[in-house]
Parts: sequence; C-alpha cells; structure tokens
Amino acid sequence: MNILDAIHARRAIKHYDPAHRMTEDEVKTLLTAALQAPTAFNIQHWRFVLVSDPEVRKQIRAVAWNQAQVTDASLLIVLCADKDAWKKDAARYWKDAPQPVQDFLVPAIGQYYAGREQVQRDECMRSCGMAGMTIMLAAKALGYDSCPMDGFDFDAVAKIIKLPEDHVISFMIAVGKGTQPAWPKPGQLPHDEVIVQNTF
Repeated sequence: MNILDAIHARRAIKHYDPAHRMTEDEVKTLLTAALQAPTAFNIQHWRFVLVSDPEVRKQIRAVAWNQAQVTDASLLIVLCADKDAWKKDAARYWKDAPQPVQDFLVPAIGQYYAGREQVQRDECMRSCGMAGMTIMLAAKALGYDSCPMDGFDFDAVAKIIKLPEDHVISFMIAVGKGTQPAWPKPGQLPHDEVIVQNTF
C-alpha cells in the first residue's frame, strides 16, 4: 500500500480481534518506523510504552471509559515523552554529525529550551503526534487497524505505568486486527474552510 492510500484508508477502529497476535517482526517493523519520525533538534524524546500485560491492560481500560480496544487490540502503545531529554547528554543526539554541526547545534539545544517549560511540553506533544501518525500509517501499510486515544484519565494511567516525574503522556494508540469496518466519514470540512492562503 502506498503512503497516499494508507492516509485515505486509515480510520479510528474501535473493535478488534482479541485472539489475534502480531508477530515480533511486525511489532519491530512498526516501532522501527516510529523511530523515523522527526523531533526538534533530533532529541528523540518520545518513549513508547508497550502494554502487553493483560492485568495492566485491564487497569487501563477501567480508567479509559471501559473502551474495548484497550484490552482487545494486539498492541496498546502509550506515547510518552521525556520533557528533560534536551538536557540529558545532548551531545549524543549529534554524535555522528560533522564537528561544525555539533559545535553549533548542541549548545543551541540548551539555549532554546532552558527556562521554557511550556515550550518543552509543547515539543513533547508535537513529537508524539508525528510519531503517532507514523505508527498508524505504518500499521495500515502492514494490514492492521489503529485507534488514537485521549479518552482516559491521564493521571491514573501515569500511575499505572509508573510514569517518571519528568515525563508526560501525549496519547495512546491501539493497533490490531479490526473486526468491524469504520462508519462512513462523518463530515469532512471543505478545503476553502480549512486551507488559508498566506494570511487569515
């Protein structure tokens, strides 16, 4: 499936075959694709929590409006990000770049993020969003369905997965073998309402 077909075919699917298991190679392919998603300054601060323990899945489902895809999908991925990744040995993000590039960009990381907590958090959300879309399109290309989720108690899920204090949850994605098709798209806005040329 080419990328444009995957974009148009991807839908948020709620019903999954609970008996289906993705192979290790399929999961690795999916996550390897996710690691290709861009991050500002290449800080790669996303952290993908793969929830495979059935008991942990049940706990998360209980704080996610009892949504069946939490337990029934082959994969449940909690997309998190390390808010402080920018200051954790930043040189490693550019270790293979030419020295002049390292000399310019590594100091720039601290200059950009230091003292800007909202920017740090916003960066986490942007990066997880791009990685999440990459995961969902890769899943569709592999013949799987997915469902991005923010309908859950973020604080409760953070406790369940033992989220570190310096991390934040962006959203979750369920991935698996869908058992019911999505309903027709409910109402796409027209181009002229959402596409703005140059200025508002």
